[in-house]
Amino acid sequence: MRAVTKRCVLCLSAVIMCVPVQARADGYVAPWIGANAASSTDDGRSAFGVTMGYMATGIFGFEADVGYSPEFFGSTNEFGSVTGITVMGNAILGIPIGGDHGAGIRPFVSGGFGLMRTQFERGIILNRSRSTNELGYGFGGGMMGFFNQHIGLRGDVRYLRTVEDTNRGSGRLRYWRATAGLTFR
Repeated sequence: MRAVTKRCVLCLSAVIMCVPVQARADGYVAPWIGANAASSTDDGRSAFGVTMGYMATGIFGFEADVGYSPEFFGSTNEFGSVTGITVMGNAILGIPIGGDHGAGIRPFVSGGFGLMRTQFERGIILNRSRSTNELGYGFGGGMMGFFNQHIGLRGDVRYLRTVEDTNRGSGRLRYWRATAGLTFR
């Protein structure tokens, strides 16, 4: 009797696993390139990264954003170089126009908290290295546009700022970041 029960459970499990179901992709990955601007006279410093997210009901969701700026405050010179890394967890609110599957657009706003890290590497004149890890927040908005079910474009503008004063002596680190990239869902 026990062997028959095991075979029935095994057969039933195999049938359930083989039944076709409609696939639904609510997650997305968006590699991006962008520019940081810390002041009105700043010409923008390059940045790149990836944003991964999930839209639970098509409108609300969450995302993780990781960015890297190889020349955060300018190019490498005799004083050294400064790189920047941001790792943020955001809530996102987006309205799908044209539906949440297939071609369409989705304007969105997002905001959240995370880590803002700067790393100063010594140069010829200043023989000192230092890094800071600060709690930061960011908010912004943008738009995702999809050509079909799986591929689209994403662009956004975000304001990023540390919660506390940094150890650099110049107050809170704050800047704008504009990004553009592909989106895969």
